[in-house]
Amino acid sequence: MSPRKSQESGLTTAAVARKAGYSTQQVRDLERLGVLPAAERAANGYRRYQERHIIALRAYRGLATAIGPMPARQLMPALLQGTLDSAAERIDGLHALFARSRDHIREASLCLHAVLTDTADVFDDRDSMTIGELADALGVRPSALRHWEHEGLVNPDRITRSHTRRYSARAISEARIVEALRSGGHRIPSISRVLEQLREQGMTAEAQALLDQRLIDLTRRSVALLGASGDLHTLLSEREGATAAGSASRSSRL
Repeated sequence: MSPRKSQESGLTTAAVARKAGYSTQQVRDLERLGVLPAAERAANGYRRYQERHIIALRAYRGLATAIGPMPARQLMPALLQGTLDSAAERIDGLHALFARSRDHIREASLCLHAVLTDTADVFDDRDSMTIGELADALGVRPSALRHWEHEGLVNPDRITRSHTRRYSARAISEARIVEALRSGGHRIPSISRVLEQLREQGMTAEAQALLDQRLIDLTRRSVALLGASGDLHTLLSEREGATAAGSASRSSRL
C-alpha cells in the first residue's frame, strides 16, 4: 500500500497504541471517555485513526503526569471540545497553581531555617495571625488548620478570655511546612515525625530533603504541562483552522 493510500485509510488501533505507548484497550477506553477525538469508521466497522489522535494521546500523557490520570481524563474532553481561548485559560490556571505551590514550598523552606535559629529575627509577635488570616495566607480552609492542630502538627496560642486561636511566629512557620508537605502528598505521620525532630532535636535534613523533592516534582510536572500545552495548541489550532476554512467555503457558495 502506498504511503498516500495508507494515510487516507488511517491508522489501526494497534498502530496508534504502538506509536503512543498504550495498549489497544487503553486507546479504545480513552476514546470512549472523550480523551481522544472520535475515530472515523471504515466500511468494515474498524476504527481509523489519524495523526491528531496520536497528538491527543501525547497531550493526555503530559496532563496525566502534571495533574494525575483521573483529573487529566476529566479535563481533556473539555479542552478538546472547547475553544482555544478557554483551553489557554485552563492551562494558565494550572501553571498559576504550580507557581503558587512553588512559592509556598520556598516559604516553608525559609521558615524551616527560621524555626531552628530564632524566629524573632524573621517575625514579630505583632505579626501573629488568626485562624482565618493564616488559612487565607496558605490557601487552605480553617478546618484544615483545626485538623492539623488536632493531630499535633501546629500549636496555636489561645486567648484566655475568648479561647480564640492566635498563631505565633513558630506556629505560622510550622503551618507553612505542613501545608507544603501535605500538598506534596506526604501523610500526617511522616510530617509529624519531621516536626517532632525539629522541636526536640533540631534535625532538618529529612524536612529539607522532603521540601527539595517537592520542588523537583513540581518542576517535572511543570515541564510535562508545557509539553501537553504544545500538543493541545497543535490540535486546537488545526481544528479552528479547518472550521474557518469550512465557513469561508460555505460563504463563497452563498
